Amino acid sequence: MRRHDFEPGKLVIGLVLLGCAAAYLGAAHGNLHFPSYALLPVLVAGFCLAGVVSAVAFAVRRGRR
Repeated sequence: MRRHDFEPGKLVIGLVLLGCAAAYLGAAHGNLHFPSYALLPVLVAGFCLAGVVSAVAFAVRRGRR
């Protein structure tokens, strides 16, 4: 099996989505109390952060070649 490149942007967005899912489940269970629409800015910020991380990783890879 051929090895593939590590993509840190996918790791970042995966962690953000897992964190949002855990927060939403905690709110649904009653452990956390916050409005559910408050997760939308967190998701937008997570996607922006993942984009920046992906761009930096691309620039680093491009600079090595």
